[in-house]
Amino acid sequence: MKFIRRYLITGVMVVLPVLLTLFLFIWLFQFLDGLLGRFINRLLLREYGYTVPGLGIIFAFLIVFFAGFFVTHFVSAKVLNIFERWFVRFPLIKQIYPAVKKIVSFLFTNTHARFRKTVLIEYPSRGLYSIGFITSEGFEHFNKKTGKELVGIFVPSTPGPFTGFFVMVPKEEVIVVDISVEDALKILISGGVVMPEAMYS
Repeated sequence: MKFIRRYLITGVMVVLPVLLTLFLFIWLFQFLDGLLGRFINRLLLREYGYTVPGLGIIFAFLIVFFAGFFVTHFVSAKVLNIFERWFVRFPLIKQIYPAVKKIVSFLFTNTHARFRKTVLIEYPSRGLYSIGFITSEGFEHFNKKTGKELVGIFVPSTPGPFTGFFVMVPKEEVIVVDISVEDALKILISGGVVMPEAMYS
């Protein structure tokens, strides 16, 4: 029974992630393709007698691409801000849209690239260490007021590192660790369950 249990657990650990990944990929493909594909393929089927899988994704890509081109060259940031303020006035949207925007911004921009180094700081209290990222230095005004050289640290939340806390910590209290920003984010998102290989070397 011990061998059977071990083999089953090993099999689950190997097979389940693959199956879930394929399931999510297929579901995402069908969902995105269904947004536009069902209407386009319905027209193709009626007029020409065939359908083209993935056509909806192609059209969605083209729409997003040209929307980005149009906004970049013809719409000012002020107009976008006015639109956003109007958009979030609707019920439920104001609770959903800001969170979705933060997630998309984190995934598709170089927000994490602005993190310079991975560090440990004693936060939120002494004896408790949190993973953080150096974002800025050179707070001359605050340095003079405190008499210490302060470092700006962003401490992400778990499991979604899209929000967190910004703290200024004396430089001598910041512990720089030899872990990349990407590996540190894996630890944060998984709640410490996923430990990068660099942690074991």
